[in-house]
Amino acid sequence: MFRPEEMVKLEVITLNRYKDELLTYLHEAGAVEIRETEVRIAQRDAPNEYYRKAASYSITISRLTEFLKAYKRTSGGGIKEFFFPRERPKRTYRYEGIEKLIKDVETFLSKAEPEIKAVESRISSIQTEIERIREAIATLEMLSSLDIEVSYLRHSGLVEVTVGSVERPRLKGLLEELKKATEGRVAVVTRDFKDRVLMVIATLRRDHDRVNSILAKHSFERIEVPEGKGKPSELLREYERKLDGKFKELEDAKRDAEGLAEKYYEEVRFYQELMENERDKASVLPMLARTNMTFALTGWLPRPEVPRVLEGIKRITGGKAYINVREPTREEIEDIPIKLKNPKWARPFEMLTEMYGVPRYDEVDPTPIIAFTYSFFFGFMLTDFMYGLIVGIVAALLVKGHRKFNDGTYKFAYTLLWSSVFTILMGILFGSYFGNAGDIVLQYITGNPNAHFWRIADSLRDPMFVLTLALAIGLAHLFTGYTIGFVVKWKNGDKKGALFDQLSWMLIIIAIVLFATKTSTLLAEAIFGVGIILFAIGEVVNNGGLAALLIISDFFGFIGTWLSYARLMALALATSGIAMVINVLTGMVWSIKFLYIGPLVGIIIFIGGQLFSTAINALGAFVHSLRLQYVEFFGTFYSGDGKPFTPFRAKREVSKLELKADGGV
Repeated sequence: MFRPEEMVKLEVITLNRYKDELLTYLHEAGAVEIRETEVRIAQRDAPNEYYRKAASYSITISRLTEFLKAYKRTSGGGIKEFFFPRERPKRTYRYEGIEKLIKDVETFLSKAEPEIKAVESRISSIQTEIERIREAIATLEMLSSLDIEVSYLRHSGLVEVTVGSVERPRLKGLLEELKKATEGRVAVVTRDFKDRVLMVIATLRRDHDRVNSILAKHSFERIEVPEGKGKPSELLREYERKLDGKFKELEDAKRDAEGLAEKYYEEVRFYQELMENERDKASVLPMLARTNMTFALTGWLPRPEVPRVLEGIKRITGGKAYINVREPTREEIEDIPIKLKNPKWARPFEMLTEMYGVPRYDEVDPTPIIAFTYSFFFGFMLTDFMYGLIVGIVAALLVKGHRKFNDGTYKFAYTLLWSSVFTILMGILFGSYFGNAGDIVLQYITGNPNAHFWRIADSLRDPMFVLTLALAIGLAHLFTGYTIGFVVKWKNGDKKGALFDQLSWMLIIIAIVLFATKTSTLLAEAIFGVGIILFAIGEVVNNGGLAALLIISDFFGFIGTWLSYARLMALALATSGIAMVINVLTGMVWSIKFLYIGPLVGIIIFIGGQLFSTAINALGAFVHSLRLQYVEFFGTFYSGDGKPFTPFRAKREVSKLELKADGGV
């Protein structure tokens, strides 16, 4: 706790014939972050033909998966599925090498791909035909105002017929130019169509070029006349019958696709995951070094995983491997990947730390601290027993339903669950139950207009008490951060930074507390003076000639940071204020007694308003509590410049490998 997981450097050299099995074992173990091996006399490794095939088949199967997924019948869903998602069963594959896996995939594709592609092609062809018929219908609807045989509109012998439309203002100029260019050898039929004019133009074939240039000049849009015989209105009915027939064909094809999805989807998804993991394995090959007989890999490994990983390597290679596990050097500190290590109760809060950035290897992991401070600040800002109860019930259901997945939803719900506990406690301390609704109910039951729940203070009537409390909490939070920073810098050998950048502010904060409590003015002045002197010296040492300006700027920057904690009070007041407004509106409507409309509408306003208030104020508490951690608290000691530990790990949702290293036969 408070420190990242201890990491060691792993170096392995072994024979090439163990490469595939060893990489597969490490991929499934998910414990080593493989790094690029320094190459001097050896050469870089590269994917062989089987890994290249895996990448190609991954793309092919992904396309099949997307097609089948669109036609897969789904079940479940809804609120219950959201809170309690079902765990997908995993199918086991006995891994005997990538060559065998590729052969199995090829066997499967030879059976499934032709069937799937045939139905896919059939659906695509029908959909294309439907679009063509629809376009033809749209054209015939446009031409239906013409009582002309359709075959005449496609005439292109001695006389050439052109059908199209033109913008209404261009019509007059177009007709004049056509008559002039053809010396009157033109026949035109026009019909109004929306904001354009439908035109049928008959000209001699020899005037083709001149007519085309004039039509282009006036932005004439040609219309392709559909195939068929009869007048447009007659042909329209024929095309509508064709469209109905194609829709029936499409439904039949979709039913076939649904049958294939039922038959093949899970299997296709299974092989897709296998291929994607092989492609992922291939991505680390260029990081390895190899000779004709051997290969070498290096990486970072958490110390607790060392025995398990070494045992697996020795089992796979039969002991024919050089293995070196060493401690990181001082020069490698910035390069060491960071895996957070916290007790079980604080582990979900690592998500909040990782959102900002993981610590360096020589820094403190703030997760256990923000597990408390984030939850407490959230509760202080929301400050309502009933709001906390609502958030807690929702969070508890999500935690229970998603615990087995340990996913982002579980971690977020877990943080909300603890935050709801603090919200309930703060609601009790400030006597807030849907704002002042609890007091209103209590007064109604007891008949005492002054009755109210116990509280240490009313946030709306005594805002200065809440503000003072918020600023005191802010000082404690900042002091904790500067103290951690002092310890870390001193331990890492940066004694100058510890004294000038951290201790100076620690002394100033202590002095502020002594001034505020009036404990000892003389002692407070002495401590404040020492703190200011250390601060000023630090500014001169760090900034040289700019120190005169930065002393004032940085000091008032600290004051601004401290005053940021006033948002604790502001959001607490906002929560109480919004809840009170909802209660007032409910009371106003409740007094309407006609046909019980008042009470019914009042209940709707109260429930809807309080749920909305819970959601909007919980969102505000979430955001501002994070801000107090990331900006104010982390600004005192934390960089977050570490590199997250990204192990070489398989992604398994529907598949599971059986390996010899795990006891497979």
